[in-house]
Amino acid sequence: MTQKNLALVSGANGHLGNNLVRLLIRKGIPVRATVRNINNKAPFAGLDCEVVQADITDKSSFIKALQGVDTFYAVGAAFKLWAQDPEKEIYDVNIQGTRNTIEAAAEAGVKRIVYVSSIAALDYTKLPTRESYGYNPDRRDMYYNSKNDGEKLAFELAGKLGIEIVSVMPSAMIGSEAFLPLNVSYGVLKLILNKEIPVDTKITLNWIDVKDVAEGCYLAAQNGRDGERYILANERCITITDTTILANKLYPELRIKIPGSVPKSVLFIIAGIMEFSAKIQKKAPVLTRKDIAMFSGLQQNFDITKARKELGFNPKSPEQAVKEALSYLMEHKELLK
Repeated sequence: MTQKNLALVSGANGHLGNNLVRLLIRKGIPVRATVRNINNKAPFAGLDCEVVQADITDKSSFIKALQGVDTFYAVGAAFKLWAQDPEKEIYDVNIQGTRNTIEAAAEAGVKRIVYVSSIAALDYTKLPTRESYGYNPDRRDMYYNSKNDGEKLAFELAGKLGIEIVSVMPSAMIGSEAFLPLNVSYGVLKLILNKEIPVDTKITLNWIDVKDVAEGCYLAAQNGRDGERYILANERCITITDTTILANKLYPELRIKIPGSVPKSVLFIIAGIMEFSAKIQKKAPVLTRKDIAMFSGLQQNFDITKARKELGFNPKSPEQAVKEALSYLMEHKELLK
């Protein structure tokens, strides 16, 4: 039996994917959720949705998963800023994944795609940044490159295959339901609570509650214009150090040390040491020299007028998002291990 208005969410055990599944269920929309590993059932405990196996690197798995689907929320992607082989593990996966899933959606007769891009695909040279300013000219990071090139490819393919597509561009998502491993953004709050940020990096983040992004994805499916991109972020960013000060105020009993300022040259040395030890341990470093070069001092402020007006997007403030996310982590201590 075919279900009317069936929605498919890829990457449904990830942070955004899982919160989006929960939102759609609350709105009474039938949901099919895809995961790479079908044994990963914990994020769906108690949820009334169909869970199927599909991998963005395997087109045939998506042709099968997308049968009978009206709206496809293309959330699944490799979201990491570090890998042993960034081109192969991040760039190739995301580009191939975009091609596979959009071609599969067209073959399966899907009517509309909400493509989850990223603020990484925006041009930061003029502030506040708008969708109309185009793509990010900074080509130093494979994840950023995959989001810029992936979104362009998504629009090109959808146009060629005659399928409606709307792109949404979330910033640093935190808060609400989460499972290990935490995403990169949520991981920063974990580092703060675990007192693992040694110095003031002058890195800013544009914090957004993941529930607001999930709502923005749903609104994009309802109200977004075909072929348009919408920023799902807050107007202003906050430094990691100011976020630490906020955490310290909320949880004085933790006695979180506020990281001190050091010259940029020292930051590069610290990051270099962290990279070297990460290579030996084969795990992601807390900080890399590329992070310092690309993000130290970079302002991530956005003009979200278009998303507010056209979608009805109305996020809670970054401070409130941080407050609620820290509270969630403190209540779920297993996530801090």
